[in-house]
Amino acid sequence: MKTRVVLTLILAAVYLFPQCKEKDKDEINLTSENIADSLHWIKQSCFKIQVLGKTIYFDPLGIKKADSADIILITHPHGDHFSPADIAKIATGKTTIYGPKECKYNGTCKEFVEVVPGQTIEIAPNISITTVPAYNVVKTNFHPKEKQWVGYLVKFGNIVVYHAGDTERIPEMKNFTAHIALLPLGQTYTMNSVEEAADAARDVKAEIAIPMHWGAYEGTAADAQKFKSLLENEMKVIIKSTE
Repeated sequence: MKTRVVLTLILAAVYLFPQCKEKDKDEINLTSENIADSLHWIKQSCFKIQVLGKTIYFDPLGIKKADSADIILITHPHGDHFSPADIAKIATGKTTIYGPKECKYNGTCKEFVEVVPGQTIEIAPNISITTVPAYNVVKTNFHPKEKQWVGYLVKFGNIVVYHAGDTERIPEMKNFTAHIALLPLGQTYTMNSVEEAADAARDVKAEIAIPMHWGAYEGTAADAQKFKSLLENEMKVIIKSTE
């Protein structure tokens, strides 16, 4: 009887162990395409992604229903990027929020972590963030460089997603690469033209570019289509619909 039980346990372990190993392999075998598919555009520069067991939001805005975020990444304190009312809908006692000092959230969360450009932080197994500059070169009164506001490079496994925040095309974009680039098309406060946004996608050597920061307050669907046509045959451009 004891021999039969032991044999059963051994067979179960042999059967289950490869399955677990294969699952672990699948979890970190990420591609640009499946990460891009996992990005949900909510409004303006707000995206949600669920990958590797974590729920991450960028610049929450236009949140329609309650959720439980593991990580919230804030780029700067302007109201269409730092919205405490929207954060309150998704933050819990387990949520860590990262952002510049002006974006300190005083509601319920696990922790607020102040960031400046040039930091790399491991936020979960196989997930890290690197903060990069985000500022205006021409329209300097909107997003001054000295404020040290940020964009984010979020690395999932080996795939890097660049969320540019509110920025013009800046020289630092040639200093890093990203598989997926989320770039603003609004030409009032961010890029000076759609062409400049396309050049930014080229600078970071993106495989996939996704336009954001259009359709709500500035920038049009025609701008998004122009962005796509400018990058035709260079990289894949995905024009998301808001959710």
